[in-house]
Amino acid sequence: MDARRALGTDPAAWDTFVAATPLAPYLQATPWAAVKAGNRWRSRRVIGVGGSGLVGGQLLMHRIGPLPWSVGYVPRGPLAQTLDEAGVGAWTDALRQVAAEEQLSHVVIDPEIEVGGPELGWFLRAGWRPCPSPQPPRSRWIDLTRREEELWADLRPKWRQYVQKARRNGILVVEAGPERLDDFYAIYVETALRGGFTYRSAASYRAVYEAFAAHGRARLLVAQDGAGRAQAVLLLIGWGRRIVEPYGGMTQAGAVSRANYLLKWEAIRSSREAGYALYDLWGLSHAGIEHFKVGFGGREVDYIGGLELTVRPLVRWAVEAAQAARVVVARRRLERARRRIGADGEP
Repeated sequence: MDARRALGTDPAAWDTFVAATPLAPYLQATPWAAVKAGNRWRSRRVIGVGGSGLVGGQLLMHRIGPLPWSVGYVPRGPLAQTLDEAGVGAWTDALRQVAAEEQLSHVVIDPEIEVGGPELGWFLRAGWRPCPSPQPPRSRWIDLTRREEELWADLRPKWRQYVQKARRNGILVVEAGPERLDDFYAIYVETALRGGFTYRSAASYRAVYEAFAAHGRARLLVAQDGAGRAQAVLLLIGWGRRIVEPYGGMTQAGAVSRANYLLKWEAIRSSREAGYALYDLWGLSHAGIEHFKVGFGGREVDYIGGLELTVRPLVRWAVEAAQAARVVVARRRLERARRRIGADGEP
């Protein structure tokens, strides 16, 4: 079996390929496809051959209601050891063929490619056009190949004081298992309602944890007080030598005790000990979050953003109208939940 066919048909070969790419995004690993399958997303791996070798992307597809068409999404792809313009063109051609076979209206990608290089031009010339990115378009990366003392020195002085304050307050960070997922979810929902962002069901986060824990790539960290009560949580997902913090939150008590500062530092420190080379803070959604994360050092990363390949323009227009309606419904649901918090004082 040649390498191209193996990547398309062998999950283990694909996961090895993803892990060996420079950033190894967990959203391109097969456990993520398994998670999305629970929400009726089908997956298929699309492979092209460029001047520098193989280019691949795990395509997720979702049916549009009762219609025969589907939408496509390649989260944080495509991937390659070295991406070149010939590879972008070859992969796009392969994707067009798959899109026709699968009756896709359009496909969205959001590759982890930093702005300022020639790559965006390659995609535009291949027929892609800019669109909103489903994933955070900005992040901060912390280089974990340095000594712990250097990582500690990168924290702002006030942040180091807060870490020490949390310790003096009796906060302890523990690495937990699935038995603490209920604690995680309660704090995550509280944080979402306080911050005004959407959240999914408890089963959704459990599915993510279990899918990656089966590969030894999920970490659930809990900052708790002396009585064992959780005050802050982080769910970390790793692939290759990179680890990401896509989900986290804290209670009001955790804000007072500074548990979230100690938790973040311990996540960075222990991830280095676990052998990861890059810690991804995963998104700077608003000024408060950005201020908090910047204090832990690293460097800001700006991606080229979302890109869309339209296959069936009329169907694409109908999908866009339906998506806009769903956003309105989700925002109204969140606002009702926040009003209940204001009235009752608790979720």
